Amino acid sequence: MMQEFYVVLAVTLLAVVSPGADFAMVSRNSYVYGRMAGVSTAVGIAVAIWLHVAYAVLGVGLLLQNTPMLMQVVQTVGALYLAYIAWQTWRQPPLLPDSDTDNSHSKSTWAAFKNGLVSNALNPKTTLFVLSVYSQVVRANSALWQLLVYGGLMSLAHLLWFAWVAVALSQARVRRCLLSKQRVVNRVIASVLLLLAGVLLCA
Repeated sequence: MMQEFYVVLAVTLLAVVSPGADFAMVSRNSYVYGRMAGVSTAVGIAVAIWLHVAYAVLGVGLLLQNTPMLMQVVQTVGALYLAYIAWQTWRQPPLLPDSDTDNSHSKSTWAAFKNGLVSNALNPKTTLFVLSVYSQVVRANSALWQLLVYGGLMSLAHLLWFAWVAVALSQARVRRCLLSKQRVVNRVIASVLLLLAGVLLCA
């Protein structure tokens, strides 16, 4: 049990800190809209992990693994969503470094939460990660409570990591620096999201 737990923990930590669409989404919302938006995005990502865990535990994951066309649909929808966010980020109007409280540039907690939720829910990387953990690492005879503990571990790891990223990038000094170069930063983030979308479409 403990050996299995440590393996899941190690694999989860490596998967969480690897750069990807979730990191780009949290970074974008944190520096553009502030700490609350960034943390809300992180919460959305953590909640979405439970969606992956749910279908893995219920056995729907076997359908995804054995039906390439269904997996392709998930990849395509995820890629289109990333491309849409990339387009929004590219055309983001400049926000003055001292306009932290400018309501015209605010983003609701719910909207930021949905960004994180949808980004992760449609992320094939997370889908494959969760499926691989439950099919390759976890034993077939593991109790349901153990499967839920591992799901909680993965969700918590995502929440803590991305909340930290949100707090770090929304620090006043860091945010002012990023906002002063926001056109470049926005286009770098947009390019990364568009590249990820392209990779998903061509996979």
